[in-house]
Amino acid sequence: QVQLVESGGGLVQAGDSLTLSCAASGRALHTYTVGWFRQAPGEERAFLAAITWTGAGEFFGDSVKDRFTISKNGASNTIDLQMSDLKLEDSAVYYCAARMGYSSIRTTQDDYTYWGRGTQVTVST
Repeated sequence: QVQLVESGGGLVQAGDSLTLSCAASGRALHTYTVGWFRQAPGEERAFLAAITWTGAGEFFGDSVKDRFTISKNGASNTIDLQMSDLKLEDSAVYYCAARMGYSSIRTTQDDYTYWGRGTQVTVST
């Protein structure tokens, strides 16, 4: 069992940067991959990026690979999603998710077993 808690969301202006954090608790976290997804109203949940809990094997969805980065924050023991040059269309609820295994990166929500409750990001003009 893995528990995930997202933090760092909020209201920002277009062009701003924002970092979201995903804190995890549970056993054998080093065997998990963590992914970030987002869901805007009326849209399906979309994959953004993933990384192993140990900080290896980054992978990004095409829609954000030039503006978002994902990393393991050793100081806070979180998986962080750094977002830059935010656009209005980045407004969504952002979720982190975890799946056991780290030999390959999966990009669909059905591949992930554990989910956080999400954090809202709203980008305004």
